[in-house]
Amino acid sequence: MKKLAIIGPTASGKTALAIKTAKKIDAYILSIDSLSIYKEIDIVSAKPSKEEMGGVKHFGIDVLRPDEHFSVDILISIYKQVKKRCEEDNKNLIIVGGTSFYLKSLLSGLSTLPNITPKIRKKVTSDLKDLKNSYEKLVKLDPLYMSNISPFDSYRIEKALLIYEASGICASQWFKQNPPKKIIEDLDIYNIKVDREVLRDRISKRTREMLHLGLIDEVCFLERKYTRVPNSMGAIGIVEVLEYVDGKVSKEEMLQNISTHTAQLAKRQDTFNRTQFKNTISASLDELYTTL
Repeated sequence: MKKLAIIGPTASGKTALAIKTAKKIDAYILSIDSLSIYKEIDIVSAKPSKEEMGGVKHFGIDVLRPDEHFSVDILISIYKQVKKRCEEDNKNLIIVGGTSFYLKSLLSGLSTLPNITPKIRKKVTSDLKDLKNSYEKLVKLDPLYMSNISPFDSYRIEKALLIYEASGICASQWFKQNPPKKIIEDLDIYNIKVDREVLRDRISKRTREMLHLGLIDEVCFLERKYTRVPNSMGAIGIVEVLEYVDGKVSKEEMLQNISTHTAQLAKRQDTFNRTQFKNTISASLDELYTTL
């Protein structure tokens, strides 16, 4: 089975390139996008339509509700399922998406967790009712590990508590004793290079197209159904629309804010892609259409 990854900043043309390549090499596609994983977040995530997918089977899209938590653990589980499916169906695999942190995690792997019994999980669930106290307890036990965790990050606080209760040692000690194992070996990575001004123009045009497709209606629907509490509701494109709905900005300012914040994200993505992966093949979109 041939495996390859296509990475690049948002609006760089990854989706179309992946679909064209998938048809060419008879592959399935695994999306590693932090928003496309959610059902009903369609316009904001620039999720490909069924027509755009062109009959190519996609995984990692429309998996979770917007009020469910998405983590690297879930992505790794999806990858293992997709890999098995590709082997069964004699297909190749293309991994594509803007959240390259997830690709990095697939390459470096995750540490295994201790055996967590129902009794331990019940105790931790009870402890988490007082999130502040749980956080302070963990800070005393493991100040280094907890220094990167917000006092309001219930998911990671729960994980650290589960590790401690199940193993008797703090999370940093556990991960030191149980180093991560690679999930993916032998992966060709293609990085789309794009001029910054060209990318800004694409982002601006895509933002206005999102408005035309019903961006505001989608965000209002999501807010009514899921409130503003879930992590997914803090995404670029959602926050700015909610500011417009609240009367804080005009529609034109909303569009400008989305474009600006998306361009800033694209810059961070480009920096991450250039510095976090070794032996990538970096080329323009046109060159990669010819290469792949």
